Amino acid sequence: MINDPVAGGFTDQGSLTPDNLFAGDLPRSTKMVTITGAAALAKGTVLGRIAASDKYLKSLSASADGSQVPKAVLAADADASGSDVLAPIYFTGEFNEDALVLGAGHTLASIRDGLRQMGIFLKKIVPA
Repeated sequence: MINDPVAGGFTDQGSLTPDNLFAGDLPRSTKMVTITGAAALAKGTVLGRIAASDKYLKSLSASADGSQVPKAVLAADADASGSDVLAPIYFTGEFNEDALVLGAGHTLASIRDGLRQMGIFLKKIVPA
């Protein structure tokens, strides 16, 4: 019998802080894409796609390169401040609208219908 309350061989792996990004069980479709825009972006950022390059960046409503139309949600933090990076994005799923990071000029009301047509659903999470 082992009297040590700490299991031998295990090390501290850090901690987990839930981000509450997901708001349901609808399957999420992911893909690795190139993130650009000379900025560090947080998981949950709403992204648009530049039509000419197929690169993604934070969607801003005033853009005129195609990225003004929200297309996806960033699945992990991505730092493209020094150069373009590969990062995972979600093309479908149910997301907590309060956990999303919106670009300038966008509101939840302005992006909700367009994202829904692509299979991205925004929901308000109500605490139990």
